Amino acid sequence: MSATAAQFDTRLTNEINISPEAVQQLIAITENEYGVNGVRIFVSGGGCSGMTYGLTFVDQPHAHDCVLEADGMNIYVDAVALAFLEGVEIDYKTQGVNKSFVFKNVFAKTGGSGTCGACGSAGGGCG
Repeated sequence: MSATAAQFDTRLTNEINISPEAVQQLIAITENEYGVNGVRIFVSGGGCSGMTYGLTFVDQPHAHDCVLEADGMNIYVDAVALAFLEGVEIDYKTQGVNKSFVFKNVFAKTGGSGTCGACGSAGGGCG
């Protein structure tokens, strides 16, 4: 193992905040799933439609994953996604029959509003 790899801190503390309600829901969802080691928070997309944030099951973490341990639940984030997620708050909301995980403050680290006013204009671009 190189000196650089040994210095890579894989434990998250307050980079991502997950509400107790969200943690309990993640535990409930994964407890009956065979082979699930935790949940991955991912970021994909970009451009005019903005970034997409989501959750998926993890059977094995990747070599450069960071992990947040919350009430026995492992929540994994790769180092690239973490750059877009620092400061995010994940909550679980119930409104009537609608239940969902909510990502709040998703632009805390990178800035921006999640909209693109230049799409379709001559010489305009999304950034």
